[in-house]
Amino acid sequence: MTPADAAPAAFDALARVQLLLGMGGAAMWAIAALSVATLALIFWKTWVLLAFGAWSGGGHSARALAHWAAGREAEALAELAGRSSLRASLGRAAMQAARHEGYSRVAAEAETARVARGLLQSAGAGLRGLELAATIGPLLGLLGTITGMIAAFQALQMAGARADPATLAGGIWEALLTTAAGMAVAIPAQVALTWFESVVDRLRHDMEDAATQVFLRAPEERR
Repeated sequence: MTPADAAPAAFDALARVQLLLGMGGAAMWAIAALSVATLALIFWKTWVLLAFGAWSGGGHSARALAHWAAGREAEALAELAGRSSLRASLGRAAMQAARHEGYSRVAAEAETARVARGLLQSAGAGLRGLELAATIGPLLGLLGTITGMIAAFQALQMAGARADPATLAGGIWEALLTTAAGMAVAIPAQVALTWFESVVDRLRHDMEDAATQVFLRAPEERR
């Protein structure tokens, strides 16, 4: 396709989208807005988890734990210095709490748990929005279908004996567009929600494992 043909094709596609939105009425416009918000939330959540090191190998944390197990506390903390991943942040907090002269073992574990809750809350931010999109997408579609069916049968009643089955069929399929659109939004939202939840669960497991290793191998005088 040449650049000269691209512009008319884009305008034609836009006109078709506007036609479908007009057929679905207010519910279709609401679903369209929900789809844009859902897509933006998925991209944002992916970027946030990348920044949190959700898919990194955790090599720095593993090396830091190896230093810690060998009694090289300074080297362990240096390995994690400046790292922004959740695993590194939790490991650093656990080591600092374990080394803190004013903390008992119980206090150090409590402080580490407090930091872990904050980190996991940050990792889970936005998941409720995806859950909401997966829930209300089909409901908006069903609402549009019901209102469309009401309008179609009202038109059928007003037509009386002169009713055209083709007109009724057209009104019904237009009403069903909103159901399809609602499901088209809900399915990706649910898939993304399940995927992100599995990533956060894996992060939670890794963080718990790292904290356990830190306190199991803490210096004897601080246990």
